[in-house]
Amino acid sequence: MSVKPSTGHGSELEWFKSSYSTDDGPACVEVASTPGTAHVRDSKNMHGPRLAFGLQGWAAFVSYTAGP
Repeated sequence: MSVKPSTGHGSELEWFKSSYSTDDGPACVEVASTPGTAHVRDSKNMHGPRLAFGLQGWAAFVSYTAGP
């Protein structure tokens, strides 16, 4: 998997989504990072709610979702 930047949409954050997500297919989450924080949003609703995780919380989430 690789990541690709999403279109800007005027955000101060640089958002990335998985290369597994296509422009015409199923939408997925997008992630942006700042020092100490991982930001997450729904790619179908870019101006909707966003979540922010501390880096330890994000690492725990990613390791959980990646599976064994």
